[in-house]
Amino acid sequence: MLLNSATKIVKTKVRAALSRLIPHKYAIDASSLGDDEELAWTNLGFWKNTQNYREACRQLADHLAQAVNLNSKDHLLDLGCGQGASLLHWLQDYQPKSLSAVELQTECVNKIQKLIPEISQIFCGSFLNLKQFEFKQPFDVVLCIDAVYHNSLNSFLDSVTSVLNSKGRLGFHYLMRADSCQNMTILQEQKHRYLLKAADVTWDAVPTEKILRTTLQQQGFTDIQIEDLSEQVLLGFSEYIQNQQGQNQSRGLANLKIQMTAKLCQQLYQNGYVRYIQITAIKK
Repeated sequence: MLLNSATKIVKTKVRAALSRLIPHKYAIDASSLGDDEELAWTNLGFWKNTQNYREACRQLADHLAQAVNLNSKDHLLDLGCGQGASLLHWLQDYQPKSLSAVELQTECVNKIQKLIPEISQIFCGSFLNLKQFEFKQPFDVVLCIDAVYHNSLNSFLDSVTSVLNSKGRLGFHYLMRADSCQNMTILQEQKHRYLLKAADVTWDAVPTEKILRTTLQQQGFTDIQIEDLSEQVLLGFSEYIQNQQGQNQSRGLANLKIQMTAKLCQQLYQNGYVRYIQITAIKK
């Protein structure tokens, strides 16, 4: 028994050490993107009238928040809040009645708990299983910036529905197949399978607009709004990284990851078969 306990302790310590050495698969070096703040932004950005990374990230957040009419009367839940920049932004610019968050990366959660004492609750774990967390109340608004498309839409909606108030508003970003996908060759489809797999996205899980709307309706959502942000996000991010690389010749794994993401964004935008969209909806 003692030996088993000792073995478990060693394994736990090894896992902890490895987690410090090997970053989480969704971890992003924000400073390489252009944000040196401690509570950094790490999304693709909404590139309209700016070439400043932090401003583009704020614009993507604002575009989503304004679409659901986020205001000071709302109990807000931010899913996949990353390093915490969005949380600070909501508190300073929207002043919701309460603010809670869920994030997968332990390091981010620990940092947020230290630096943002105003946050009501923050949990470390997956937003695909929100029932596991003991929230103080259901939410008027649930937002997820630039993260849901790594997951099954049905799984996400199943999870979110459990914590949303009746008439609660949902806003998130996703990927959608364009109508032109009907004309894809087998080779083009195979290429997109590989492209998206590199970004931890499953091609078969990317819906058409019809499937997207049907899925939301079946999950009890109405007033569904879908906005194509491909130009402002995919093209904008790829052009920003290209311009930045001309001035910054940094190397390393973190930079390679960013370069590959920018190339993927450029490919998806140019091919036009996959669109980057913003979705808002209201729970019945």
